[in-house]
Amino acid sequence: MRKLIALLIFGIACRPDPTPSPYLAQQDSPVRGLSSQEVADLLAGRGAGYARTAELNSYPGPRHVIDFGERLQLSPTQRATTQHIFDRMQREAVRLGAQIVERERTLSGAFADHTISSGELEARVDSLARLYGRLRATHLRAHLEMTAILSPQQVEAYDRLRGYGDSATTHQHEHGAGS
Repeated sequence: MRKLIALLIFGIACRPDPTPSPYLAQQDSPVRGLSSQEVADLLAGRGAGYARTAELNSYPGPRHVIDFGERLQLSPTQRATTQHIFDRMQREAVRLGAQIVERERTLSGAFADHTISSGELEARVDSLARLYGRLRATHLRAHLEMTAILSPQQVEAYDRLRGYGDSATTHQHEHGAGS
């Protein structure tokens, strides 16, 4: 029994120090609960991974199509359409991002002030979830629209330029995307 107690005491004494919170750096963020990078991405309308499922399944994004325009041999019509898709997506993403940041700020403030109730929490989180969903749909829709104006060869070239290789294009052809 003494050995067991000694082992327990030794085990407790030898435990490593607790790891600092991964959120430590977010204490100085303009909105607690979001990193400074997340706030910047939302306010600038950047994709920030919201369209990853499209991107990884051979649905090119307009920003990168613009960047790769020459290498993809875009026609003048494709260039103009791509710019239009990007501009429309960007305007909507910036608008939604600003709403999200403001509502996240308000939610954070309610926690900081210790004034939030359970019912209020549900309403605020549901509202934010709808906004995040609309933002994601905005980015995904742009990828869907891009694929419709590119040839299968351009989609394949895009995937290669993005470093996805043959697996993405094989998947795309199996499911008929990009046609």
